[in-house]
Amino acid sequence: MRTHKAASSNNINRRPTVLYLVCAAAFFSVLLFGIQSSLFTGNQKLDLKTEQQDVRILSEFQSTVKQCVANRGLGLTAHIIDHCNLTLKFPEGTNSTWYNEQFKTFEALEYNYNVCEAILLWEQYRNMTTVLTREYLDVRPKGWEEYAAQRIAQLGADKCYNRTLCEEHLNLILPAKPPFHPRQFCTCAVVGNSGDLLKTEFGKEIDSHDAVIRDNEAPVNEKYAKYVGLKRDFRLVVRGAARNMVAILNGSADEVLIIKSVTHKDFNAMIKRITNPVYLFQGIVLRRGAKGTGMKSVELALSMCDTVDIYGFTVDPGYTEWTRYFSTPRKGHNPLQGRAYYQLLECLGVIRIHSPMRSKRKQDWSDVPSREMIGRAHAAALRLKRSQAGQAGDLGQFGSCKVMGNVDPDNIGPVSGSPDMSDVRKNSNYNKWEVLPFKSLRKEAQDHFIQMEGASLYKMDGNKLDDLSQACIPTLSLSCGIFSEIGLLSQLGLCTTLVYYFSEYAGISSSDMGGIAACNTQWERHHQQYTV
Repeated sequence: MRTHKAASSNNINRRPTVLYLVCAAAFFSVLLFGIQSSLFTGNQKLDLKTEQQDVRILSEFQSTVKQCVANRGLGLTAHIIDHCNLTLKFPEGTNSTWYNEQFKTFEALEYNYNVCEAILLWEQYRNMTTVLTREYLDVRPKGWEEYAAQRIAQLGADKCYNRTLCEEHLNLILPAKPPFHPRQFCTCAVVGNSGDLLKTEFGKEIDSHDAVIRDNEAPVNEKYAKYVGLKRDFRLVVRGAARNMVAILNGSADEVLIIKSVTHKDFNAMIKRITNPVYLFQGIVLRRGAKGTGMKSVELALSMCDTVDIYGFTVDPGYTEWTRYFSTPRKGHNPLQGRAYYQLLECLGVIRIHSPMRSKRKQDWSDVPSREMIGRAHAAALRLKRSQAGQAGDLGQFGSCKVMGNVDPDNIGPVSGSPDMSDVRKNSNYNKWEVLPFKSLRKEAQDHFIQMEGASLYKMDGNKLDDLSQACIPTLSLSCGIFSEIGLLSQLGLCTTLVYYFSEYAGISSSDMGGIAACNTQWERHHQQYTV
């Protein structure tokens, strides 16, 4: 009986304890829910506030772009739709003489643009390479099997089923890593082929640039020197012009030739006859932008140059026919579409336009948005884009990487393991670019290399203006070698950061991390030479 009463008493005492625990758990659950709800609401308010700030920044940027177009557009006007979208309109009475055979209509007099997408795209070009490389094919999914085949004309197959055959086609023009660097030049001139060049004498001004990029078979000689200059550093050519590369490059032993679209098996014999470096272009298709080789030359220039000046483009009003400064005209691209897009690019700070009608007035670019304003607008557009995609936080300089290259620390050189092209082009001038010492680069180029942690960025499937995905390829061994060459104490931490970054994000296991020891030892040995 006592046992029963004792048990009953214990049960009675236990019930309030359990009840208290249940109530306490419920209380803490409600409290936790309240805190989470408060944090969620706070985050929502914070996100909304940030979004409102970004919209305001972009709206202010749009207003500056609108005023820039009004000042510099020679009749073009910008009409703002919202913080990202605007329309460029030609004045009433503009003569639209170009007939579009595909759409059976005359060229339009107004064009819609998404400025947020445009600024994201073109600022991205300042950090990437526009030359096809071996490491890109190594890293890109099915790069050698499918993409390489797309860059070879008359291969006879839709894929590189025989990789050796494809390599034979590409060996002479496929560097292991990018031969040119972002910020490598301060000023670049992109010279088109328009007959307008004969209306002005821009020759000396063009030659004053750090690098000059020309298109196709445009001649460079004393006959046209006062109009187009004599300096020749890079030349972007379509496949048809590349067939005449020996004649085109005559008179310049080191002018770099970059083929716009595809190579051909017949090109290899010509390439072996010249000392000039020859590469393949790696860019995108701007369906809503300007067309032609000139646009690709702007892309190439922006990937290497801080300031890009364009000459000889169809950018003045009043065109009734397509002209070239050195020969009879051929059928060209729609001039109104190109003129509108180039004007947009100038007012986005991408290029500076030079033309006969502009040469009559003092060129003043103070009405173009400053680099600081462009930087703020770019950051705002990027935050909005990531927010819409559900990406939280700052993803850093590799935030647009769709594919991340995996560098083997045991390799001496980039992914492919082939450090340069000396084995296939023994008599060429490739070494001028591909074995360029790091210390020979501009300080801005060195700073950019360090900021990007030695990674090479490439455009991925760029057939749409708003496709911002990239392939990002770190170069561990090369980077450590360069950093040790600098001989600065601050770079030791960066080599460590590189290896840590690869381990965390590129899938390199801890057992493969021996590269850091070699990097540090290499640095210490070199540092002693500077401090003894």
